[in-house]
This record gives sequence, structure tokens and C-alpha cells, in this order.
Amino acid sequence: QPKRKAAFGSVGRRIPYRVLHVISQDGESLGNMHRAEALRLMDEHGLKLVLLRENVEPPVYRLMTGQQIHEEQLKRAEKKKASPKPGVGQKELSFSSAIAKNDLDTKTKQIAQWIEKKHHVKVTIRQAK
Repeated sequence: QPKRKAAFGSVGRRIPYRVLHVISQDGESLGNMHRAEALRLMDEHGLKLVLLRENVEPPVYRLMTGQQIHEEQLKRAEKKKASPKPGVGQKELSFSSAIAKNDLDTKTKQIAQWIEKKHHVKVTIRQAK
């Protein structure tokens, strides 16, 4: 069973599959071909093979230049940054404006702990009577 590919990048010459679906650098489908044929195309054009989807049969590879690979890595990093991180929630704290100093100190310590744990903190202060 082939190892899972963690990062997006050139796979070089290590291709665990016999038959691949290859896409040209322009995005045109070159169809299914044997691993040796794909490597020959890669060498002829001075390109690199990149795994796009391995959960399909046959797995999809694309011929790319180093610049295209770099741009794609930047796009994926940007998308990953934009998506909300799991485990980072929003904490909400509400207290009265007539809160005792002791209670206020306790709550500020709690807020500091949440911020250290990278939570978003929302503080609501209600006006006393």
C-alpha cells in the first residue's frame, strides 16, 4: 500500500502506481498511461510530476514546472490560513459594572488563560442598577 503524501510537491521518480492519469501543464488531459511513459514525458519536457488526487482509480498526476508547484503551495498555505482552526473557539464572559475587585481579578485571570490558549474572548459588561 502506498504511503500517504503529506505535502503538495513534486513526487520525483517515486511513483507507487503502475497506471496513472496524467494532466499536461496546460491542464489538458493526456489520458491514462504507464508510469514509465509518464516519467519519459516528464524528462522530455523538463517538468515535474505532482500527485493531485490519489483516491481515484487511476490516481491523477499533473506535469508542472517548479514555478507552478511553488504558486500552488502558496495558494494552499493561504487557504489553510483562512480556514478556521479546529479547537479555537469563542469564549464569552459577562459581568456587572458593580463587580467586586476580587471577582474582577479572578475573571481577568480566566480571560488571560483563554487568550494564552488562543481562544477568542468576548467580554460583556452590564450596567448596575
